Amino acid sequence: MSKERYIEAKQKWAEKQKARGVTARATASTERLPPGQKLTTGFPVLDLGVQPEIPLAQWTLTLDGEVGKPTVLSWAQLNTLPQVEDVSDFHCVTDWSKFDCRWGGVAFTTLYELVQPKPEAKFVYFTSYDGYATNVPLAQCLDDDVLLATAFDGAPLTREHGGPARIIIPKLYAWKGAKFVQGITFLNADKLGFWEVRGYSNTANPWTEDRYA
Repeated sequence: MSKERYIEAKQKWAEKQKARGVTARATASTERLPPGQKLTTGFPVLDLGVQPEIPLAQWTLTLDGEVGKPTVLSWAQLNTLPQVEDVSDFHCVTDWSKFDCRWGGVAFTTLYELVQPKPEAKFVYFTSYDGYATNVPLAQCLDDDVLLATAFDGAPLTREHGGPARIIIPKLYAWKGAKFVQGITFLNADKLGFWEVRGYSNTANPWTEDRYA
């Protein structure tokens, strides 16, 4: 499926869900499986129809914006940073969840400490090699389970799942975790990302079923 057809299909899917009356809940669910989700043992692949192949020798990650130390990391430099492993659940807005995903990589807090964001930095804007972008409040990025993942289940992260590196933010719907990540920009004001400008929720809380704007 081409990028344009995929985007059109996702927008139509969202419109149908909104027409069904799927709206954000006033009270968050306390269940492990968020409302409206179905558990899967597989790992479906969703992207913009483009899976860029980025040679590791050419891969870079730019960290900039409202920071004291703007930085560009090569793949080798990224892997000299402290590495962590975290097990978390994964919730896709298209109604499926996968429990106990084992990710490895660099904690977002390590990147935060590296570039030293200024006090006015309140939001984070992620950009990707496939043209994708998404936005998250900085406070939510500082949770201890947020990371730049380069491994899954003990093996290098595959291209179909966003390799060589993607963002994982377990407490939000997975579209907030950019695949093929290329840039992390710290902003003093919010800036809507790819799906956010196309009708998806800006807060993306799975437990309140906050899927659409």
